[in-house]
Amino acid sequence: MKIVNDQILMDYLLENYNRTKAKNLLKYKEVKVNGKVITQYDYALKAGDDVSFSKSTPSSLPFEIIYEDDEIIAINKPRTAKESKRTAYMMVKNYVGKKHEQLYLVHRLDQDTSGVLMFVKNKKLYEYLTHHWNDCVTMRSYYGVVEGKMIGRGTIDNYLAESRGQEVYITKKGGQRAITHYEAIVSNKRCSLVHVLLDTGRKNQIRVHMASLHHPIMGDKKYGARSNELKRLALHADTFSFIHPFTHQKMTFTTAIPDSFEKVVKKH
Repeated sequence: MKIVNDQILMDYLLENYNRTKAKNLLKYKEVKVNGKVITQYDYALKAGDDVSFSKSTPSSLPFEIIYEDDEIIAINKPRTAKESKRTAYMMVKNYVGKKHEQLYLVHRLDQDTSGVLMFVKNKKLYEYLTHHWNDCVTMRSYYGVVEGKMIGRGTIDNYLAESRGQEVYITKKGGQRAITHYEAIVSNKRCSLVHVLLDTGRKNQIRVHMASLHHPIMGDKKYGARSNELKRLALHADTFSFIHPFTHQKMTFTTAIPDSFEKVVKKH
């Protein structure tokens, strides 16, 4: 169907479907704009664009593909068992196959952290993002469950360094600047659901910063957590957003908060 007026894709879908159906169409990659699969709810439709719907072929990957085109693939990475040798990178590399001999990881998630993880199939795009990361990335946000009752919001701005034993710590001399914004969403006496926005992306940044507030991430024994009700590190990357340096399009990839995060807070 031809689009008459400029509008956001989700608004167009909601004119024709209920919200659940609209989300599923995007989630299962059944929406095409000008023949290209689109999964972004905030994709900007232009007058004259052709929107069509088709049943997509299920992915051979054991996790959700949030978005894919000829340059980019974004996945909903599961938390990985420590003994697993099948990394998300290797599985995605096998998935893209010979058509794309190179696959580049432009940002990382800790092994036990789940959520949005983006790979790049184009060397030119990878190199640009690597050298202009802070100019391109507009949002990296996480949800986590921390120990103890956390209230309100705040910002942590300090410097992090790494020991020879690969433990990250706060330092006043040297290190790299790390800025974390946080807000408590739901709290009880035992634990709290928090939303976190990053201005920087240092190794273990959220884990170290939450621990510095005496609210370590649940399941994070390395940085002082005493509980592990979820049998995992309770940290999930829910949003990654950047401006494509060549098309200048804002690309946003999102995933839902794991149900277990909300349940563990509400049950106490």
